[in-house]
Amino acid sequence: MIVPLCYMTKYILRISVFAFVLLLVSCKSEYEKVRVSSNPELILKKASEYYEDKQYQRAQTLFELVLSNLRGRPDAERVNFQYAYTHYYLKQYLLAAYYFKTFSNTYTNSEFREEAAYMSAYSNYLQSPTYRLDQTPSFSAIDEFQLFVNLFPNSSRVEECNRLIDELRRKLEEKAFAEGELYFNLRQYQSAVITFDNLLKDYPESPDVERVRFLIAKSNYLLSRNSVLEKRLERYQESVKRGKEFLLKYNSGKYAKEVRKIIEDSEVAIAKLKASN
Repeated sequence: MIVPLCYMTKYILRISVFAFVLLLVSCKSEYEKVRVSSNPELILKKASEYYEDKQYQRAQTLFELVLSNLRGRPDAERVNFQYAYTHYYLKQYLLAAYYFKTFSNTYTNSEFREEAAYMSAYSNYLQSPTYRLDQTPSFSAIDEFQLFVNLFPNSSRVEECNRLIDELRRKLEEKAFAEGELYFNLRQYQSAVITFDNLLKDYPESPDVERVRFLIAKSNYLLSRNSVLEKRLERYQESVKRGKEFLLKYNSGKYAKEVRKIIEDSEVAIAKLKASN
């Protein structure tokens, strides 16, 4: 009897699916058998195999079962290094940074120490959020990249570290600038001046320096106008000072005309205040 081709195809497909499911079940049962076994050497062997096969979740789980048994053993260094990497490959960057740093501080003579120190910093870098959010990971990454450069000045990774430090610092500049602008828009002019002054102190090479100095001059002027009478003279004088500081650097800049008007209006207000006294 001749079996139609369509039936033969369906039969082969069912056999293939059944074989695939059977394979998955057998693989899972093998992992589970190893996981619940009390044989640390077998667990370590399979963890290393899973790691090499890029099955990082399984490798991580099995590594965790035997790490405490490895203290003092020659393979402890390799296992701890791979364990740190399982967190990195699983995008668990907070834990990856912690375990890479722990490795670097523990195995100070290891051939992997340089890489671990870099990966600790890089894992913090990968946690760095948009500039509008909390920048704690950015500060941590900058500190660790700088530490890496100090510890390994001849490393091929130094140039990359410096590039990433500049990138993170630019993000911190953006955050500081956004905070200053927010204070300005909320008419909290004194807080705006303080924030912008700190920005200039921390990031003197910022590409936003011209606008920052303009907003300092304008914030001082608006603060003067909205001050109580006994503080106006001093604050208008500060406005003139800040305006002139701006013009010394950006005499023909796009904000120069407005700054000259600020100085002029401030000087008129100063004259009136002195005359009234």
